[in-house]
Amino acid sequence: QVQLVESGGGLVQAGGSLRLSCAASGDIFSINRMGWYRQSLGNQRELVAIITNGGNTVYADSIKGRFTISRDNSGNTVYLQMNSLKPEDTAVYYCNAVITRRTTYNYWGQGTQVTVSS
Repeated sequence: QVQLVESGGGLVQAGGSLRLSCAASGDIFSINRMGWYRQSLGNQRELVAIITNGGNTVYADSIKGRFTISRDNSGNTVYLQMNSLKPEDTAVYYCNAVITRRTTYNYWGQGTQVTVSS
């Protein structure tokens, strides 16, 4: 079991920046990758960025060059630095952790609201 707690969301003007944090606890040594997803009103949840245990990263095309995913040395906390925010980035952002054994297990945080005003 893994527990995820997000923080750092809020209201920001277009062009501004926010940094989201996700603290993992529990069976953290089994986590294969962590990432951020978002869901805006009326839309499906979509990938924002992921980072593997090896440090490889994947980004959605819509946020490339503006957002950066990183993690601390312990691997317990993952960050999403969001720069040059746009109104279309408004969404609930969810932290995700994946453990793959014989089966893939997905764990989710409670979500944090990011609102970008124009």
